[in-house]
Amino acid sequence: MADRSDPHPRIAVIGGSGFYEFLDSPSTVAVSTPYGDPSAPIAVGDVEGRSVAFLPRHGPGHEFPPHRINYRANLWALRSLGVEQVLAPCAVGGLQPTTQPGTLVVPDQLVDRTTGRVQTYVDRGAAHAPFADPYCPDLRAALVTAAGADVLDTGTMVVIEGPRFSTRAESQSYASAGWTVVNMTGHPEAVLARELGLCYATIALVTDVDAGVSKEESVDQATVFALFEKHIGRLKGLLADVVAGLDGVGDCGCASWLDDVTLPFELPGPGVSSPAR
Repeated sequence: MADRSDPHPRIAVIGGSGFYEFLDSPSTVAVSTPYGDPSAPIAVGDVEGRSVAFLPRHGPGHEFPPHRINYRANLWALRSLGVEQVLAPCAVGGLQPTTQPGTLVVPDQLVDRTTGRVQTYVDRGAAHAPFADPYCPDLRAALVTAAGADVLDTGTMVVIEGPRFSTRAESQSYASAGWTVVNMTGHPEAVLARELGLCYATIALVTDVDAGVSKEESVDQATVFALFEKHIGRLKGLLADVVAGLDGVGDCGCASWLDDVTLPFELPGPGVSSPAR
C-alpha cells in the first residue's frame, strides 16, 4: 500500500515543459549526479494528493535536442529523490494506418535505432539487465485503463537518433517491419530505468503521419509541436488519473533482476550519497 504521507516523490513524470502546470505548489530541487547535471532541476509538487516529481526531458526551454539529453543523469537524479515509478509521455510519428494524428499508444515493445548514445551505467563487470519486455506491465495497465477505449494498448516504438526526421525509405522500412510508431527519446531512457530498478512506461501521442506512410505527407517540427500542445490537457488529465490510482510497486518484477547481480555502482536513493565516478 502506497504511503501518501511519504515526503519523497515515489512517482515521476518525464515530459515536455507544458507539464510544469501538472503539479500543485511545485518546488524545485537541484540534484547532482556522477553523470553530470540532469536536464533541469527536479520540480516536486502534488498531484491528486501524491508527491510527484517532474523533469522536463529537453530542459525548461527545450535546450537539449534528443541526441544531447543527459539520460543517465535524468534517471539517476529521479531515483536519488526516492522515485520508484516513472511515467514518460512523448510525441511520436505514426507508421501504420491505425496511428493517425491524435491517437494514443501505450507501447509494449521497443526497437533501438540510435547510434551514438551512452545507454548503460555498467562501465565494468558483468551486470546484464533483462530487457525482453522493456516496459513495466503494471504501469502499462494503469495507462491503458485510464485512457479507456481511446488508446492502442499494444505496439512497437522504434527510436531513431535524430534530430532529423526519417527519410521516406527509412519510414517505409519501419512500417514494413510492423512497427507502430517512431520516436527520438524513448531510448536509452527505458533501459536506464531498468538498470536502476525503476518501473517505467510511456504513453505516446501520435502527432503526425510519418514520411513513408503517405506519399502526399511528410513530418515537420511545427506540426509536431502544435498537435502536442493541442492535446497537452488531455495527457495531463490522463496522467493525473493514473497517479491517483497507483498504489506503489507491486509484483511487476522490474527490479527483481538486481537480486542476482553485483552492480559496479551503488544504487542512489534518499539518504544515499552518489559515489564519484
